[in-house]
Amino acid sequence: MVDYLYLKNSIHTFKQNYDFLKIFSIGKSVLKNEIYCLKFGVGKKEILYTAGIHANEWITSVLLIKFIQDLCNAFVSETKIYGYDAKFLYNNCSLYIISMINPDGINLVNNFYPKDSEIYISALSIAKNFPDISFPSGWKANINGVDFKNYQPIYKVL
Repeated sequence: MVDYLYLKNSIHTFKQNYDFLKIFSIGKSVLKNEIYCLKFGVGKKEILYTAGIHANEWITSVLLIKFIQDLCNAFVSETKIYGYDAKFLYNNCSLYIISMINPDGINLVNNFYPKDSEIYISALSIAKNFPDISFPSGWKANINGVDFKNYQPIYKVL
């Protein structure tokens, strides 16, 4: 299982090992956890990778952190990643990587908050409106019960 602490430790390791990687916050969660973005590359073509949107899909955060690590290692060792030269990618693309958009929800699903905490009790109160969804393992939303996928522009177009 993963939680926000795992992300922070990964970010710290990236800062120490990869000075070419830009790391910055794009904001904070409801519970004031930083939402980190990592930028790999200096190219004009911009690509955004996101993960950890739905709390119960926390494994996507782990996969994206592993991708960042593999990408940076390929860049340092001047090798390829998935058939693409990492140096070429760095020089021609700007990859923006947000590996945990929903840290509060992920912490909830992975039992970071004690069951007697105000945070857990509040989320449980929201979850009671959805009795068919197991709690906390089935929780998708942020800590206030907002499902971010309902607010992505693509869903409004389709």
